[in-house]
Amino acid sequence: MRLLGNILWIILGGLAIALAWAIIGLILCVSIIGIPLAVQAFKMAGLTLTPFGKRVEYHGGVGSVLANVIWVIIAGIWLAIGYVVVGIANMITIIGIPFGIQSFKMARLALMPFGATVIG
Repeated sequence: MRLLGNILWIILGGLAIALAWAIIGLILCVSIIGIPLAVQAFKMAGLTLTPFGKRVEYHGGVGSVLANVIWVIIAGIWLAIGYVVVGIANMITIIGIPFGIQSFKMARLALMPFGATVIG
């Protein structure tokens, strides 16, 4: 299921979204201040390219919490809302349920990327 899910995910738009995250990461690398944000964008690109079979573990300290608060205010809330809307749309059909679950996983990471590790 993992291989088939990832292949379908890539064909149905995962590649385009992953490339967009990677481009955003490259743009953020232009400034020193943007490099920590770029690392999170690259983390999202990797998860977005092949989400099936990967899991996200959350840990971190005060620094991660503060960085996540800033991230949520700047962009995280809008990115998470986008993933949730897509996840709900996917959940309408039985075939789309696994894709919806992956979208919800990415919504949480898009909302709070600092202190998270993608495993898999």
